[in-house]
Amino acid sequence: MRRIALAVAAPVLLTLLGAACAREAPSGGPAAAGPAAADSAQARIEADVRALADDAMQGREAGTPGYDKAAEYVAGRMRAIGLQPAGDGESFFQTVPLLQARREQAGARLAIVHPDRTVALRFKDQFLPALNFEQARAEVSAPAIFVGFGVHAPELRHDDFAGLDVKGKVAVLFNGAPARFDHDRRAYYSSTREKLRALAERGAVGAVFVNTAQEEARTPWARSADNWRKPGMRLRGKDGKGIDTFPQLAVVASVPATAADLLFDGSDHLSAELFQAAIDGTLRGFKLPVTLELAAHTTIEPAQSRNVVGKLSGRDPALAGEHIVYTAHLDHLGVGAPVNGDPIYNGALDNALGVAIMLEAARELVSAADKPRRSLLFVAVTAEEKGLLGAEWFATHPTVASDSLVANINLDMPVLLAPSTDVVPIGVEHSSLKGTLETAAKEVGVLLTPDPFPEETIFVRSDQYPFIRAGIPAVYLLGGTISADGTRHPRLAFTKFLREHYHQPSDQADLPIAYRDAARLARLNARIGRIVGDAAARPTWNRGDFFGDKFAK
Repeated sequence: MRRIALAVAAPVLLTLLGAACAREAPSGGPAAAGPAAADSAQARIEADVRALADDAMQGREAGTPGYDKAAEYVAGRMRAIGLQPAGDGESFFQTVPLLQARREQAGARLAIVHPDRTVALRFKDQFLPALNFEQARAEVSAPAIFVGFGVHAPELRHDDFAGLDVKGKVAVLFNGAPARFDHDRRAYYSSTREKLRALAERGAVGAVFVNTAQEEARTPWARSADNWRKPGMRLRGKDGKGIDTFPQLAVVASVPATAADLLFDGSDHLSAELFQAAIDGTLRGFKLPVTLELAAHTTIEPAQSRNVVGKLSGRDPALAGEHIVYTAHLDHLGVGAPVNGDPIYNGALDNALGVAIMLEAARELVSAADKPRRSLLFVAVTAEEKGLLGAEWFATHPTVASDSLVANINLDMPVLLAPSTDVVPIGVEHSSLKGTLETAAKEVGVLLTPDPFPEETIFVRSDQYPFIRAGIPAVYLLGGTISADGTRHPRLAFTKFLREHYHQPSDQADLPIAYRDAARLARLNARIGRIVGDAAARPTWNRGDFFGDKFAK
């Protein structure tokens, strides 16, 4: 695999960056972007991707020196572009307080106790305990009960807990939500946080998530299990305890589809039957004739990481106190289990490319002859891979007045591996941002395509979701699906990336990234910020929208 060390690549990076490392003369905005400007934008984006995805950054895992090096790089680029520091104090950095937890194999246990025998599952191959952020050693022994998806959605007349007493029991459940749910509710109720909250409220003392065969066809158990030693994180409150850790659930664990029948043994149900019932919409809960013994051993310690925050002040004194927030997560997975001898998970598309596009959009807006009326914040957030933590911290503890945030524009893993004529705006149908996107796309000359994979529920799986939960309309832009040349197909390239490179060391800068599309996406993002920034009114949630009704203040 081709690798570029920063020490060797420095002259090349400086050449590619060129004027991006200094304030540029006003360009007049998006309409002025001709062939030369587009080429320069591509070069700047490529230089940033190569720098952030270099081995010297060690995969940019939150809380590591590699991430800190990447954060310093982004702060330097923001400074060179002409953004103002908007982090803590007068710096570009916002400290994010965290707890870090790491699994220990010694002491971990999941045993299925029948009246006449006990079956102990094998660590890693047949189960993994979830990280416990409350206590280093925890255990529980209690009767088991299967609760389907573990979803209570009264507005859809669905209750997996109907007729079941969960109190004092270990709940066994599937990931996801019923297929009949609309995509919005399916996304919301699929959230692990919402499932654990529902179990804790009903008095469960533990939980075991069972992977289905369909899930593992997409993401094999072994792919994540091989990295069981990787630490996880939660936000840390002022009391030093984790936020949203559900201590009522003493131990939570997961098992692969291949071990599911061991859990259901003796219940008159086979896992294949239940997997199919989940697809057919006929899944029902039932008591399991076993006791589950669960134990977990976790090393817990305080940690911290940093968001990088730059600001472009608005020109209108009446509106400059309102802020549009651009986000792109800077972190990735760091150093992990080697694949083909390579242990560094560089994260070129996930999400060095998103950060680079955000920086280019910022450069274009700063370089324009006139600034938007509202202020713009550009936030490279940390710990997305740990659970959207940096974005959640900023959305709930912004470095500006919390009621001043009017919209979020997020960039995460734009898979630009084949030239396209379109972009996919995730979540645009929820708010008045739809009209903004349509206007901006027309001006930039790009088509808008509906989400091709709505069943993946990605509207709640990236950094826009904490802003949505804070009541702030948001949109998340992905690469397109329509081939620009008829020979290279973006949708196939996206599927191939997910299968071969997503969360793998091979997500590197030597992938065939379509930088012309990246430059166009930067122009589109800049144009969205300009339109929202100059509008008389803030973006609003659509009447009757699920997320707007649930979260809007």
